[in-house]
Amino acid sequence: MGTDTTKNATGTGTTAHPADTDPPRKLNTFDEWSPLKEVVVGSAENYASHDRELSFELFFHDNITRSEWYYPRVSAPRHDPEAPAPAGDGAGTARTPIKQRYIDELCEDLEGLVAALESLSVTVHRPTTLDPATTGIRTPAWTAGVVPPLNVRDNTLVLGDEIIETPPMIRSRYFETQFLKPVFAEYFRRGARWTVMPRPWMTDASFDLSYVRDSTAGGPTEPIGDPRPSPYDTGFEMMFDGAQCLRLGRDVIANVSTANHALACDWLERHLEGRFRLHRVHRLSDSHIDSMVLALRPGTLLVRSEKVADFLPEPLRKWDLIVPPEPEANNFPDYDDEDLILASRFIDLNVLSAGPGTVLVNSACPELMRTLERHRFDVVPVRHRHRRLFGGGFHCFTLDTVREGSAAEDYLS
Repeated sequence: MGTDTTKNATGTGTTAHPADTDPPRKLNTFDEWSPLKEVVVGSAENYASHDRELSFELFFHDNITRSEWYYPRVSAPRHDPEAPAPAGDGAGTARTPIKQRYIDELCEDLEGLVAALESLSVTVHRPTTLDPATTGIRTPAWTAGVVPPLNVRDNTLVLGDEIIETPPMIRSRYFETQFLKPVFAEYFRRGARWTVMPRPWMTDASFDLSYVRDSTAGGPTEPIGDPRPSPYDTGFEMMFDGAQCLRLGRDVIANVSTANHALACDWLERHLEGRFRLHRVHRLSDSHIDSMVLALRPGTLLVRSEKVADFLPEPLRKWDLIVPPEPEANNFPDYDDEDLILASRFIDLNVLSAGPGTVLVNSACPELMRTLERHRFDVVPVRHRHRRLFGGGFHCFTLDTVREGSAAEDYLS
């Protein structure tokens, strides 16, 4: 099936459309492995820096404090919410610039991912491109920098025929799903449900700090400072990413490490009642589940180690576990001291299934590719150089919107 790339409804960014002979498809995805038909691939255009403030430090805590790389905490200047903010600027934060060559190479690799998916007859949609003039965002409670919609898996959970925009965990990504609005609007016109979970204020007091204060990530650490009061404080709030979920037909496995995650799961349970069953696993990771465990087909899990099974619901412990070899140091580029590492050496487990027998894998990981081939998977190698700098792999960079299958299957009963 060919694809035809045109301007999207906003006139910015691009969306790849199926050939004219193919009827428009409706939103439909219940799992991680059924044959993939349509997907959103993120964008890194106009990425410039990381905004190191409280929410960023909390989200990347485990990797910022690892002994192999250590970056002191940043005591950013506090911004007075009542004071005017410079136009378009994220005042009150500490910016860590990203070298332009890394961004250029990431954009090249994303285009390679798009080409690989299209070669498998998958229709690829792209988000609206971040305007380079938009350097920051402001709410009544805080200001922050803004980043492009790269890891599009995070702020959206697609279950069956429903788009669920999840409450963000990083302030600089607060409006990220707006970049996907033209894509979501088209699926809505085709009959999809479209829901937005309650948006948090994201004041300092909104965050549950217990995980980072109890963390055993290793290496020298500095404590996260006590949250500062705000007139908009409401206590802990829902904050949760779609990438914390493993979708298995009727069942959704959700990783919970903080009170913020637990509140969001309370909401999801009530919202999904009668349609999906939510199973909580506790502190399998700091947040995302998809570099710890991925379901590649019914009965087969790709896991970081066999210990992962101890966290999973009992029926999943009986599935076959694929444990790849430890990643080798020469799989990764060398970086300068000032380059901020945001992902662990296990980030390449973050693969994308295009079908129950086909997996897209980073071409820099021959050990992982050979392991999957021994388990009778067809491996599609795709280049991804700077995954540790941008905190995402192929599963993170994509949001599958259409997979084959018409009803949720029961894989756990």
